[in-house]
Order: sequence, then C-alpha cells, then structure tokens
Amino acid sequence: MGKGGRWEDHFTRRAKKENWRARSVYKLEEIDRRFKVFRPGYRVLDLGAFPGSWSQYSLKRVGAKGDVVGIDLKEPEHLEAPNFTFILADILTLAPGDLKQAIGPRDIVISDLAPRTTGIRVTDESRSLTLAVKALEIALAILRPKGNFLCKVFEGENLRSFKEELARGFKMVRAIRPSAVRKRSREIYLLGLERLDPQDPLER
Repeated sequence: MGKGGRWEDHFTRRAKKENWRARSVYKLEEIDRRFKVFRPGYRVLDLGAFPGSWSQYSLKRVGAKGDVVGIDLKEPEHLEAPNFTFILADILTLAPGDLKQAIGPRDIVISDLAPRTTGIRVTDESRSLTLAVKALEIALAILRPKGNFLCKVFEGENLRSFKEELARGFKMVRAIRPSAVRKRSREIYLLGLERLDPQDPLER
C-alpha cells in the first residue's frame, strides 16, 4: 500500500478508536486548535452535518451551556444530546431569514458540505462553490457580530472572488488545508473570523 493509503488509514483508524463518526473531525479539530474557533456556551449551526463528527466535536467544545443545530439531507445515526437538534433539509432551498427565526442567532456556522462529484473538474468546482456561497449567505444572515464561519470549498478559478466576498463580512479570513485532507484532494477550508456588525457603519 502506498503512502497516501497509509495516511488515510491512520486517520480512519484513529477516528474509530476515539469514537468519532468520521475522519473529517481532525480537520475541524486542527483548525479550532490553531484559530480558537469555539468557546464554551457557543451556539453552533452545522451545515452538512451527516455523518455527525463535526456536530460531535462541536457539542464537546461548547459544553452543556451551548447548543448545536445540524442540517443535512440525511440524519446522523444515534447522535443524541439534550442540546443537539437536527433539521432534515436541503440547504439550497432554505431561506436564511426563516432559519434564523426557527433557531435564533448563532455564534458559529460550520459547513463541510460537499457536492456529488462527477470527476469533471470544472463541474465539481462549480457545485462546491454553489454550496459554499449558500453557506455564506446563511452565515451572514444568522451570525451574531464577532461570530465565526468555516466552510469547505474545492480550489478553482473562482475561489479568489469567493474569498473577497467573505472578507467583506469578516475581520479576518484564512485559507487552510488541514493535515487530514487527503493528499490528492482539492478541498480547502476558508475561515472567517469575527463577523463584522452590519449595523455599525465603521465596520461596513
């Protein structure tokens, strides 16, 4: 087996051993460790929550005084906690204002949404960007001032314009490729730290 296979197996085995639902948890963990995305008591929205490892990690980090809402087309199995709520929905059809009314403002919006890939690079990049743009639209509507936003997107020619759009809404933007990303993957994570207050003219 090649080095790439051993790399993948390492994270997969580790996730099983540590009772995480997917190896993708280590991407979120690394980003949180580096940038302090979560705090106890935070209210989290997890877009693309299935299979549940990001919601698991969020629940651990926010503690009993925080809460997590997960949204996906498929519900994570046996993920139960008093402060976890799951909404079965397609995020592309969600109205951000209605969602905010339903779950209230959030301190963090995280998105590990991924499209059904075709193997056609331009198509996959476009579908990934569509999901990221929708995630940002939701985040800008639902985040409290100084809230944080994290999303996955495939690298492509339109990534720069998306980063610029993200920068208009947050104090700081970072592009991150965590260690647990598969070697041949084109995925990258964009982090917006400290949502600017749209009501404050000095921050617009």
